[in-house]
Amino acid sequence: MPNFRMERLGQTIQEKISSFILEGKIKDNRVTSFLSITKVNVSKDLSYADVYVSDIRGHINEKEVEGLQSAAGFIQSQLGQTMHIRKIPKLRFHGDTSIGDGFDLIKKIESLSETENKKD
Repeated sequence: MPNFRMERLGQTIQEKISSFILEGKIKDNRVTSFLSITKVNVSKDLSYADVYVSDIRGHINEKEVEGLQSAAGFIQSQLGQTMHIRKIPKLRFHGDTSIGDGFDLIKKIESLSETENKKD
């Protein structure tokens, strides 16, 4: 499959998993509506998809990622029912700290800005 098709498939999987989380279809207590799927990388042979998860509160807990990983079979079956592709990739969930890192960077910039304003 060409790269653009893999990216489009990744985006579709990202949207579907996000909607499963928001709709509360994943019944694991470790999975909360604060989780956000930031990126999905699908392998060229469709054998697996790396799903990167972050928490909109700014920090990701490994237990949340473990909750999604334990529900991976259910999520794959739901993807199979809603998507019409020959092979649903095996899902591998990873924590992503990019949202928390962004919040930390904004705080640092604001503190630098405040100290600069105090000097003037």
